[in-house]
Amino acid sequence: MPTITVEGMSCQHCVNAVTKALESIPGITGVHVSLEKKQADFSADNPIEMNRVHEAIRKIGFESSE
Repeated sequence: MPTITVEGMSCQHCVNAVTKALESIPGITGVHVSLEKKQADFSADNPIEMNRVHEAIRKIGFESSE
């Protein structure tokens, strides 16, 4: 289960936005975002290109890293 760090989240709305962005990537399931830990983890049906994950996070105004 990949885990990424997400910088810039400050509220539940941010958590929901990150969750929705990750769930929009084909093949990603089981998304869990933690505001307290500033992390998101997810399952993937097939190998996921992590640059797609980071791009989805960047597009909604946050920064992410592995």
